[in-house]
Amino acid sequence: MSIVKMKRIRLFGMRSDREEILRVLQRAGCVEIDEPSDLEGAAWQGLSRPDDRALNEAREASAAALAALGILKKYAPAKGGLLKARPVISERELFDEEAYRAALDTAHKLVEAEQHITGLNAEMSKVKSQKMALAPWLGLDLPLETASTREVTIRLGTVPGKVVMEELLSALKGVTDLVQLTEISADQNAHYLFFACHKAAEEAADQVLKDYGFSLASLKGWTGTARENDRKLDETLAELERELEAAKAGIADQKGAREALERCADRAAQEVRREEAKSRLRDTETAFFLEGWAPAESLDVLRQKLEPFGCAFQAEDPTEEDYPSVPVKLKNNALTRPLNMVTEMYSLPAYNGIDPNPLMAPFFILFYGIMMADMGYGLLMMLASVFVLKKARPKGGMHNFFALLGLCGISTFVMGALTGGFFGDFIPQLLKVINPESQFVWFWKPLFTPLDNTLQILVGSMVLGFVQINAGMLISFVKKLKEGQYMDALWEEATWWVVFVGAGLAILGVTPLVLALGGILVVAGPVVTNKGFGKITGIFGSLYNHVTGYFGDILSYSRLMALMLAGSVIAQVFNTLGAIPGNVVIFVIISMAGNALNFALNLLGCYVHDLRLQCLEYFGKFYQDGGKPFRPLEINTKFVDIQE
Repeated sequence: MSIVKMKRIRLFGMRSDREEILRVLQRAGCVEIDEPSDLEGAAWQGLSRPDDRALNEAREASAAALAALGILKKYAPAKGGLLKARPVISERELFDEEAYRAALDTAHKLVEAEQHITGLNAEMSKVKSQKMALAPWLGLDLPLETASTREVTIRLGTVPGKVVMEELLSALKGVTDLVQLTEISADQNAHYLFFACHKAAEEAADQVLKDYGFSLASLKGWTGTARENDRKLDETLAELERELEAAKAGIADQKGAREALERCADRAAQEVRREEAKSRLRDTETAFFLEGWAPAESLDVLRQKLEPFGCAFQAEDPTEEDYPSVPVKLKNNALTRPLNMVTEMYSLPAYNGIDPNPLMAPFFILFYGIMMADMGYGLLMMLASVFVLKKARPKGGMHNFFALLGLCGISTFVMGALTGGFFGDFIPQLLKVINPESQFVWFWKPLFTPLDNTLQILVGSMVLGFVQINAGMLISFVKKLKEGQYMDALWEEATWWVVFVGAGLAILGVTPLVLALGGILVVAGPVVTNKGFGKITGIFGSLYNHVTGYFGDILSYSRLMALMLAGSVIAQVFNTLGAIPGNVVIFVIISMAGNALNFALNLLGCYVHDLRLQCLEYFGKFYQDGGKPFRPLEINTKFVDIQE
């Protein structure tokens, strides 16, 4: 349970062995390949980056496989829920070249089919737009290509919908009788008109039409009547729809290729990772150079795997100047590993820092149980954790989340047993609904209840806070001693421990001398460490910052009591509301609905407040963050699990 010791590795190998060495490193999963550093000087001038064509091909293959899976999900959704377990395959199956190429071919065909569907949809939209353009002219029996003659001008056009047709017709008749204006159709936006006029009266009629906002219709290219063209468009649309359905059915018929495509996507992802790592190498015509990081505990295995290639291999400890760039890997057990999600959410520790997980796990799990404190809720959390971990086998952060849920569920169940809560007071209320004279008593006696022992719970919460804060101070004290910062340890932690002990002895009436000694040390610290006027201001600053800081931090732990009380009261309120009608079925419905809401709110609320106590009150005493996560070149799959 610590930060894994890292080694900087450097490797020279033959370029002919480069691809196979990268595959060996990927299977080993213990080397993070970095950009080489300090490549200055004439000796390094002949090195160049590898060709990136293979990387581009791998990315294209990955994109095609993922796109094909998205297409299948759209047109042939897979059956099964979110908790469906991933299939387990061997490494040989994952890297089967023939199956990979066949799946890629299927992926490209599915992508082409989707592009064809996109084209069909675009064509159908075009046809529908044409039908909409023709719709106002369906009542016109005249062919749309009818043109003006030497004596007669013929036009199709529109005027705004607000125009009163009687006024327009009257205006035209007022200037000439050699005109015909027929309304084909109308809607709220426009009147669709057929206009015919003798050439002699065209100029006068045009002026009237212009005054009323007449504009020509865009119907060029059509032959035949609007109704004939509309019928042809219907036939075209029907043909496109048949072709579209056939294309969709063709994609749905490929649903059996889903597993092969998932393996293809995972295989392509491995290719991308390996090629991205290769892009950080440096090459000559005959050799290549690799630089990176590997756990010290993996070096023997790594040397053994690289031995057949005859590589020049070097491993060395990082210097202090390297620490900010050294990747961090935490070594934890089953109890502390789930806390990685908390640590990673906050920030990994610096390489020369302390792994907080084993130091945080007991407090985090205990505090969560105190705040939730209900046997029913704890039982649900444990069952959910076991069910998901066994059935879905989540990886990474989700695995840590459900593992932590189970651990906090155990703590919640235990604290619920100590307070006598099972979905609040569900059992006593249910028995009273069945028999108002019943008196339920647990076969063990709860140590305390949130409503009856609120003050004791508050005091206990603050005592736990005092314990955790002092644990953080102890960790900081030991860390400073190891780093040779003896005076800092004396004036920061040791001084205030003397104050705390002295205050306790003074309250108990034993002796005030220890408290006086603590006061002297508090004053002496700034006097010894500061200069000039800073000696005076340092005294007041130390007193103010530490007294208010410790008081505020300890008071912050009162949230343990507050959330326990809130959760218990809300559950009891819903149980009481359900019991009012006196009907068992109604009681169960109202109680379960209210408890479900209470459970969901507390599940999140307790996590957030627990996280705050760890990250602010606890970590602030000793934690040095800023670590860079260790990301080795490894086989990391999304859709399948690799058989160990």
